Amino acid sequence: MTEPIKEKAIKGTLWNATGNLSVYGFEFVIGIILARLLTPEEFGLIGAIMVFIGLSQIFVRGGFSQALIRKKECTVQDYSTAFIFNLITAIVFFLILYVTAKPISIFLNNPDLEPLVQVLGIGLIIGSLSLVQSADLSRQINFKAKSKILIFSSLISGVSAVVMAFYGFGVWSLVGKNLLKHFTSTILYWCYGKWHLVLCFSNKSFKELFGFGYKLLLSGLIDTLFKNANYLIIAKFLSAPDLGFFTRAEMFRNLASNNVSSVITAVGYPVMAKFQDEAEQLKNIFRRIFTLLFFVISILMVGIAASAEAMILSLVGDQWVKSIFMLQLLSIAGVFIPLNSLSANLLNVVGRSDIYLRLQLVSQLLTIPNIFLTIFWGIDALIVGIIIKAALMYVVFYSKAVKVHNYSFKEQIKDIKPTLLLLTVLFCSVFSISYLGINNYYIVFGLQVIVGVSVVVVASELIKLNEYMLLKNIVKDKLGIGA
Repeated sequence: MTEPIKEKAIKGTLWNATGNLSVYGFEFVIGIILARLLTPEEFGLIGAIMVFIGLSQIFVRGGFSQALIRKKECTVQDYSTAFIFNLITAIVFFLILYVTAKPISIFLNNPDLEPLVQVLGIGLIIGSLSLVQSADLSRQINFKAKSKILIFSSLISGVSAVVMAFYGFGVWSLVGKNLLKHFTSTILYWCYGKWHLVLCFSNKSFKELFGFGYKLLLSGLIDTLFKNANYLIIAKFLSAPDLGFFTRAEMFRNLASNNVSSVITAVGYPVMAKFQDEAEQLKNIFRRIFTLLFFVISILMVGIAASAEAMILSLVGDQWVKSIFMLQLLSIAGVFIPLNSLSANLLNVVGRSDIYLRLQLVSQLLTIPNIFLTIFWGIDALIVGIIIKAALMYVVFYSKAVKVHNYSFKEQIKDIKPTLLLLTVLFCSVFSISYLGINNYYIVFGLQVIVGVSVVVVASELIKLNEYMLLKNIVKDKLGIGA
């Protein structure tokens, strides 16, 4: 691999990731505004529906996007075959959702769900039209364009949802946000993408793409089914407001955890794929991403856990008070999610999607006890089960990935030891602000943010923490500031 390509790949991981995170930051702000305008029950209704939408999306994608990204040379037939498959599958599952909307509403004991399911299903068709264009931009490591698309579509859909919620559209403002984001991003992907529609279906291309992708499809299906089983159980045996509290706690956690994980999947996967045949380079890239990822995610999760009370009460109000303890627990599990995603990406990069599938099966089997915990002991017990599961799967995923990159646990602990010490100081400093006797939660949260950022910056500067210095240089480069 030539030096220009290597440089572009590394920048694709470290530099453009900051642009992608800005998208999730904006989504977080929109989520806060909507949480003030809507009720826990309305968020709970959408949370229950998205289980079925998410399962349908897994079938629509079929693992073809990652198969296209991983393939060294893609033909016109490859792109066209993937496009046709995605579109036809989307239409089929839209019809399935439309017909089964009433049984779904009966199962969840809420007749209001029927029209919501039917309308949200349209997003499957709209979204399927951009999957190939998105994969093509990833192959080009053109994450700058992808970031622009995500930012603009999030801006349009988010602002529209806030306006709808303000004028009393209720839960339909969340439906509108989902559909408008699909519609806007699809148009932009076709504007930026270089691939142009050619309708030709190749059995050879299908077999090759599906040969790799079906394992990811099965894995994604199992993962989505079991992960969203939590939503179904809460909606079925508890209540829509309870699910609303849970989803809002997840929103705060996911700002850092799942969204960082999404960035790693979108950016890290194609970058590591460029080095799949260079063992030493692959290890170095993985090690660099891992230490930087742990530094960022652990600081965010510890900061969120330490400031959860003031954060929720100041940003979304007293009606969401039940989400506080849920958020503190979810933050613990949140550290492991991006790390597991990184190891999973590596297994897929080297063509071991079979191992990834087996590990996902093991992971989802651990979800079954959580279902019973929820039924008998409630949501808090469910979240404790989520923490245990996340930690166990980190050990399992990494033990398999280490055979590929040869980056041992011992090396890993040595690399992150300075960050672990920083986290201890950070938590104690931020959490102690809660005991100053200040009654205004806006002031408390503001002080916690200032103290948290100050501790991280000052401590990292003093010890010249590698991950911090790397991020500092990336930010300088992005802003055009000299060294």
